[in-house]
Amino acid sequence: MDVTTWTWILVGVTFALYFGIAIWARAGSTKDFYVAGGGVSPLANGMATAADWMSAASFISMAGIISFSGYDGSVYLMGWTGGYVLLALLLAPYLRKFGKFTVPDFIGDRYYSHTARTVAVICALIVSFTYVAGQMRGVGIVFSQFLQVEITTGVLIGMFVVLVFAFLGGMKGITYTQVAQYCVLIFAFMVPAIFISIQMTGNIIPQIGMGSALDDGTYLLEKLDALHTQLGFREYTEGSKSTWDVFAITLALMAGTAGLPHVIVRFFTVPKVKDARKSAGLALLFIAILYTTAPAVAVFARTNLIETVSNQSYAQLPEWFKTWEDSGLIAWTDKNEDGQIQYVAGDALSGKPEYLEQRGAHGQRLVANATAAPNELYVDRDIMVLANPEIANLPAWVIALVAAGGLAAALSTAAGLLLVISTSVSHDLIKKQLRPNISDKGELVAARISILIAVIIAGLFGIYPPGFVAAVVALAFGLAAASFFPAIILGIFDKRMNKEGAISGMVVGIVLMLGYMIVYKTGLVGVFKAQPSSAWWWGTSPEGFGTIAMLVNVSVSLIVSRLTPAPPEEVQEIVERIRIPSGAGQASEH
Repeated sequence: MDVTTWTWILVGVTFALYFGIAIWARAGSTKDFYVAGGGVSPLANGMATAADWMSAASFISMAGIISFSGYDGSVYLMGWTGGYVLLALLLAPYLRKFGKFTVPDFIGDRYYSHTARTVAVICALIVSFTYVAGQMRGVGIVFSQFLQVEITTGVLIGMFVVLVFAFLGGMKGITYTQVAQYCVLIFAFMVPAIFISIQMTGNIIPQIGMGSALDDGTYLLEKLDALHTQLGFREYTEGSKSTWDVFAITLALMAGTAGLPHVIVRFFTVPKVKDARKSAGLALLFIAILYTTAPAVAVFARTNLIETVSNQSYAQLPEWFKTWEDSGLIAWTDKNEDGQIQYVAGDALSGKPEYLEQRGAHGQRLVANATAAPNELYVDRDIMVLANPEIANLPAWVIALVAAGGLAAALSTAAGLLLVISTSVSHDLIKKQLRPNISDKGELVAARISILIAVIIAGLFGIYPPGFVAAVVALAFGLAAASFFPAIILGIFDKRMNKEGAISGMVVGIVLMLGYMIVYKTGLVGVFKAQPSSAWWWGTSPEGFGTIAMLVNVSVSLIVSRLTPAPPEEVQEIVERIRIPSGAGQASEH
């Protein structure tokens, strides 16, 4: 069977599984809808948290970033993994003990203020919509490549699938669907990695295979370094970022991922605080399986790509190259008209490919925005994981399995984010502020209507992605770091922090981060042009600026809180109490 048939079969089977779980796990109350009834086991919650955490960015993009950036890409590994540890140790157990459904709910009650709650809701909506837009677009790309449908059709299918299991089951349906999605995505990620590791190095464990010797005695990383330098790239194992920028990006990713509201809410679905800690540990184990494999996948993919396409005749390239070219994620422009692909350092195009209607002399798609640089090949880094099995010439079912895994990763995170959006509107805005007397049934209806609207908006972003959205998706972490993280951490560990300080900090933090993104990254709506790296403040990239905005947030919060009245005594007592482990008593003399 060919790849398309296998993909239809595997995607059909996995989607049938998701639908079946959604029907089985229908939500009957708001507690089912918001926190899955609070009765999820630590093992199931650990798997669901891992699936929620590992979005299309982790499954598809991370290995691609490392593959093209080499050592510089390690900031994403360190930041995202460190962020999870930060969340598990510093936030999850305390938030779980505080006993609120959502981050805005925690902020509203901890800071005894509807204004603080509203600011938190706005921040949650900005962060979640920014992040979910990329997930829906990713779903459309995977469908378009492997099922040969339009990206718009792919996004519509993804919207329908997410809507079914989120609309019917809320958090309950999403939790058990994410357990299935974790199994699918980790199997799909590991199978090709193991295949290729055996193929290239003879070692069954990819993490060890990456550092192993090849048949000729050369170590794989040494070979990749040599290939890079021959083509004019810097060595794969060397970095180009400054130490400060590496630190700033890593810290922004850590604080941002720890503050992402769709993962925090998962720790409310288990019965006890002890179970929250257990599920956090299990989730870290499940996440580590993929995160420690990604660098190996990146090395395998990079080596195979260079050896397969560099200095090869376009006419003799394998089918996968032309398929990805047709989908617009690979472009070749024959600058010296020799019919061969010169893949060397430098940008082949100015930005993304701008295709013309005509085909070239060799059948390639012609582009309008080629540069004068000698490099002739453009490869979108997001295809590296998806194309890796094809480049390595693995069986069709393995290629189809990766497509099913990519869809599972994107859909699981999209569902979690859409639930956050829905909960922020129905619980934090309607129930807590606009209509406090709304019935349980009425709140459930409001939650389902909210999720329907959120799916439609997210789908529209996926179908008609505004130029700035693609640039901003990677910065959702900076937005979360600049807004939520200080308010949560100070709310737990500083009993003197009051509503005036928290509100001021959140507003200043998110405005500062948004402003920097607009000026230095997006060139939003033509008002600004994206600025070069030489103009960055203190050499800080937009990806790392979340650290500075977060530090400003903390400073403003502390200063304003000390100049304004202290929180009520009962709030200070709650803050003291949530940091004491359950069951702990006073120390006694022996």
